[in-house]
Amino acid sequence: MIFYAESAILKWKMALNSDTKRKLAQISREAEERDAKKRAASLGYPYIDLSAIPIEIDSLALVAEDRAKAAKLAVLAKKRQKVEIAAYNPQTEEAQKILKEFDAQHLVPEVSIGSLSGLTNIWNFYQFVHKEGEGITGKIKIDSEVLSGFSERLNTLNKIKAELQNASEKSAGAGQFLEIFLAAALTLHASDIHLEPEEHFIKFRLRIDGLLHDVSASIKKDDYNFVISRIKLLSGLKLNIHQSSQDGRFTTDIGKKEIELRVSILPSEYGETAVLRILDPEIIKLELKDLGLRADDLDLVQAELSRPNGMILNTGPTGSGKTTTLYAFLLHVKNSEIKIITIENPIEYRLEGIEQTQIDEEAGYTFENGLRAIVRQDPDIILVGEIRDYETAEIAMHASLTGHLVFSTLHTNDSFGAIPRLVDLGVKASVIGPSLNLIIAQRLVRKVCEHCRAKVEVTPELKDKIRRFFNKLSPRVNREQYKEHALYKAVGCEACGNIGYKGRIAIFELLKVDDQMEELIHKDASEVKIKEVAKAQNIVLLQQDGILKSLLGVTTLEEVVRISGPIEWPV
Repeated sequence: MIFYAESAILKWKMALNSDTKRKLAQISREAEERDAKKRAASLGYPYIDLSAIPIEIDSLALVAEDRAKAAKLAVLAKKRQKVEIAAYNPQTEEAQKILKEFDAQHLVPEVSIGSLSGLTNIWNFYQFVHKEGEGITGKIKIDSEVLSGFSERLNTLNKIKAELQNASEKSAGAGQFLEIFLAAALTLHASDIHLEPEEHFIKFRLRIDGLLHDVSASIKKDDYNFVISRIKLLSGLKLNIHQSSQDGRFTTDIGKKEIELRVSILPSEYGETAVLRILDPEIIKLELKDLGLRADDLDLVQAELSRPNGMILNTGPTGSGKTTTLYAFLLHVKNSEIKIITIENPIEYRLEGIEQTQIDEEAGYTFENGLRAIVRQDPDIILVGEIRDYETAEIAMHASLTGHLVFSTLHTNDSFGAIPRLVDLGVKASVIGPSLNLIIAQRLVRKVCEHCRAKVEVTPELKDKIRRFFNKLSPRVNREQYKEHALYKAVGCEACGNIGYKGRIAIFELLKVDDQMEELIHKDASEVKIKEVAKAQNIVLLQQDGILKSLLGVTTLEEVVRISGPIEWPV
């Protein structure tokens, strides 16, 4: 008991000492800043608080580190002919030499007075200034042989964790950690990398086929901070800004292929979190037949794509593959005789031979006024990234009525909800009916791994449900390919990283807006009435398409339930 009391007192003293040190450091810093303000006033220069100023690494390099420290100054930014400089005292001999050198280069120094501790913190960023001949280009290169070696070692989540632990124990550099993160993501075909600092470790997660998978590795905080700084540097972000969000991009060369990564940095309780979206150009090279459309749906889509005007609307939540499907449509219709323009937020993939524009709300370039401008560019086909307000919907639909084929997306749960949603936005029913050709709803389901999937024993009860399912199914679906159907479950092997699934495929619901549907929209655009007419058209529902794919062994019933909800078997 005495030992416990002494231990508790020792911990209390340590905590007290630590808290006291923090308070003393804060008092000292505040005194330094007050002194800097007084110096600025006496010397006739503005004061600057260097703890909240963004730093441009390229600008910092305008003065060599040794000279900057000797002159007690730092270059913060260069904007055209102006150079922003923070100095302890710009009137010293060393500082005056540097300022005169800028004058000789026809650059105008704008000098502010800062504290010595603030300058010391800025000088720490010289470690990120590239050496001569090693320019930072916003690009990281991973040699094909290096990636191949990583691929053999990082094909499961446990192996990735072991590799990170080993790198941490050997105090690997930021570049090596970043290589491991990227190689692991590319090996397991992840769409996103999540780096999340916790109190005692760094959580590394990969989004694989739509789901996040944890790799909780004990990476040192200092190593992690260097990784974040490296990512910021590659993405053109401010290194010393830690209390606000930042977004950027950089690219990585993998052999002959270039992959772009979209970066988001966000402050959190234990440090900065980073999410890297991997934009692999191979994803958008899908042909229509690769999307997962059944033969009857494929025929319908091809017929609609051959029409000269009207609108094809793709619906579904974020991450359901809507943009990939529309890109496949664009690539299918693209030829030298037509002009295609897109307006997106943001442009995720570059499409050769297609004019792509990106909205910039700060500059006043929105979906609304951007679309107005696009219509004046005489396009044949227009892709509008998203319809989210009345103005965009109205312009897009009028464009489809005046000789343009328009593709766009809308956030609704199914195809039937698209029309009521447009009405809610304020679009007149008299415009909706004539402008719409086809409404698509889609989701992405994971494909069960072909190497380790196992057949499921079908119970008599489930057999009866499947029989009733086919009896009620739309007659447009060809039953022949489902005669020898079977159900499978996920197992897990080295080929799929022990997950049991590998890759994703879309399930679809296609609602054709024919004369009967158009007439209904004029009378009653409620979701219930639209669903009744759609069923009379022999529509195949989203979940039904998922069940059909599970019966072919492409996915599992469990995955269909996860994506579309409990199965509604016909009675």
